[in-house]
Amino acid sequence: MADEKITLGKDLARLLEVLKELRRTCPWDCEQTMRSLAKHLIEEAYEAAGAIEDDAPVAIRDELGDLLAQVFFISIIAEEQARFDLAEICRGVTDKLVRRHPHIYGDVHATTAQEVITNWSRIKQQERRTAGAVSALSGVERAQPALMRAEKLGARTREAGMDWADIHSVLAKVREEMDEVEGALARNDLDAAAAELGDMLLALGNAPRFIGHSAEETLRRSCDKFTDRFVALERFLAARGLELSKLTPAEIESVWQQVKREKGSKEA
Repeated sequence: MADEKITLGKDLARLLEVLKELRRTCPWDCEQTMRSLAKHLIEEAYEAAGAIEDDAPVAIRDELGDLLAQVFFISIIAEEQARFDLAEICRGVTDKLVRRHPHIYGDVHATTAQEVITNWSRIKQQERRTAGAVSALSGVERAQPALMRAEKLGARTREAGMDWADIHSVLAKVREEMDEVEGALARNDLDAAAAELGDMLLALGNAPRFIGHSAEETLRRSCDKFTDRFVALERFLAARGLELSKLTPAEIESVWQQVKREKGSKEA
C-alpha cells in the first residue's frame, strides 16, 4: 500500500510538472485562460462518459487522464492568479466528502443507499443555506445542458417539497402542454408554440427520474438507437441502389419499419 501511494504521488507530481512546463513554454498553453479551458473541460467530461458508456477500458483510462489534465491545468492558472491551488482543491473536496458521509465519519446511522441519499440531500441543503442561497434552486448552473438542468430543477423542487405525484402526472402535464402547442399553431403564433414546446420538454425531461432513470442517459441511448437504425437504413438502400432523397414519405416509413424489425430481431 505504501509503495502504491509513493508511485501515485510521483505520477501526479510528474503530470503537474509537465503541465507547468507547458504553461511556461508552449505558445498555445501560455495563451489559455480558465474561461477558454472551460469548453475543453466539458468536452473531455463527455468523452470520458462516452468511453464509460461503451465500456472501453483503454479509452476510459485515456479520457479520464485528459479530464484530469484539464483540472490540473485550470488549477495552475488559478494559482498564478492567487485564487487557489491544487492542494486547496484536494482539501476542499476531501472535507466535503467527509462532511457529506456522516454515516462513515460521524455518528449518523445509514444502512441503505436511500438513507445515504436522504442524508446527502439534507446536508447539501444546509450547505446552500449557510452559503447564502436565496432559493432551493440556487446553484443549478444555467450553463449545463438544458435537459440535465430541467431534471436538476425538478429534483431540487422535490427536495423543497414540490413535485409531481408520479410519472403519470408528469405525462398528463406533457399532454396538456402539447394541447397548448397545438392551440398556438392553430393561431399561427410560432413564438407561443415554441414557448409551449419548451414547457413540454421541461416536463418530459423530469419523467425518467420517476422510474429510476437519468433523462440525459435515456435520451443518449435513444440517440444511439436512432443512429444505429439510420445507418442500417442507409445500407439497406445502398444495397438496392436506392437514394433516400428520392423516396416518398410512405416508402421511407416502410423501409424504416423493416429496418426496425430486422434490428429488433438481432437485438432480441
